Amino acid sequence: MTTSNTGTGDVDPAVRAELARLRESIDNIDAAVVHMLAERFKCTQQVGHLKAVHQLPPADPEREARQIARLRTLAESAHLDPAFAEKFLNFIIAEVIRHHEQIADSALTSGGASSS
Repeated sequence: MTTSNTGTGDVDPAVRAELARLRESIDNIDAAVVHMLAERFKCTQQVGHLKAVHQLPPADPEREARQIARLRTLAESAHLDPAFAEKFLNFIIAEVIRHHEQIADSALTSGGASSS
């Protein structure tokens, strides 16, 4: 357990309880974020397979730009730093493109993508 900044460990029990309540909410939100990201990546994997079957490029810069602009607007309306939201989406987009490249490479090395 953490102690106060004074090093004495004398923290009001009401403060500890509020910290615990807030941290439990944060933990729940983190779990939801992870599950939502997992669902998002399931969808983007399907997109990657579709792109591989039809020999489309792994990246779509026009869509990415639209998504970044959309997310920045959503961030502003949610009172979240748009620059942070953009960095977060760019990180996700880079990972999606990496997955799409792997899927395309696998399709090439296996003699083409199957339509399962």
